[in-house]
Amino acid sequence: MPDTGVPGEPAAARATRAVPLPIVLVGPMGAGKSRVGARLASSVGAPFVDTDQRIAERYGPIEEIFAREGEAYFRVIEREVVAEALREEAVVSLGGGAVLDADTRADLAHLAVVWLQVSAEAVAPRLTGGTRPLLAEGGVERWIRIRDERRPLYEQVAGLAIDTSRRSVARIVDEITEWAGARA
Repeated sequence: MPDTGVPGEPAAARATRAVPLPIVLVGPMGAGKSRVGARLASSVGAPFVDTDQRIAERYGPIEEIFAREGEAYFRVIEREVVAEALREEAVVSLGGGAVLDADTRADLAHLAVVWLQVSAEAVAPRLTGGTRPLLAEGGVERWIRIRDERRPLYEQVAGLAIDTSRRSVARIVDEITEWAGARA
């Protein structure tokens, strides 16, 4: 692709124009969506939106929402926050269960969506000591069931799948940037 940058323009500014936004990260809990998303956003010069963080800022800690109102209520507010975030020119990290919503899947149909995958062995230490409500009972075995149940939905919405189990964040970001740039 020819360089269409303005002479003297920083490379980050050129990269932002060359990468269509939003870029959306999906995948199971512990796959690295927040870490990769923050680094990717910095790399392409875009804002980073973590929908779980945005929910917590507006409604309180997710584990408290689950305890107080239940999962069904959480999914309603999650859908609202996700729909808003997907209209932003940003790198967007969705909570692991956001793909359960049919409207969210429809919204993702024409966007650059990356499915971050991770093995159970690699995710186990990442989940230790966490406060994830769906893992409160069952630990890694529950995580495996949830991941396997959602796998077809991740496959449906994603244009690129990357295993984060044993790869550096920098390498993952490079691969996503190259793929997204080719979509421009």
